[in-house]
Amino acid sequence: MSATTVDVAIVQKCYPQIYLACHTRHRRAASTEHHLSERDSPLLSHLNMTVPISHGELATHLGVRPSTLSAAISKLEKLGYVERGQEVKDRRMVMLRLTQKGAAARAATSVLDYDRVAAILSMLSKKDKTLALTGLEILANASRDFMRQSGRGMPRHGEMT
Repeated sequence: MSATTVDVAIVQKCYPQIYLACHTRHRRAASTEHHLSERDSPLLSHLNMTVPISHGELATHLGVRPSTLSAAISKLEKLGYVERGQEVKDRRMVMLRLTQKGAAARAATSVLDYDRVAAILSMLSKKDKTLALTGLEILANASRDFMRQSGRGMPRHGEMT
């Protein structure tokens, strides 16, 4: 099903409103208890506690070289935020998984302020909240699929594509 001009306009109108209402101030890595830079936090947002992603797939998705990603992952692993493992079927493949500590750090360093998001969600009826969250998950899944299928990496902070 093709998107219409009206569909695109709704996303273009709504996303900035959500972002502006919930955006938090950026903090420097040294000034936070989690020691995450602006580049580290988005990495955590691409990891999952239950479904691992391969090191190579993440590097491709982010549009960086595997060696560049290795340095960042090593830092996150030392902080206890990421676990490396081996793929069961192919032991040469490095798989990455978010730890519980990593999930807490991701929540605490998100560009979206927890209290603001919670306040906005609390304004919704149970039905509307379910619809909104389901819609966001569907849009996020489609976005990841688009990035994977198009071979495009994620834009760097402040970069438009």
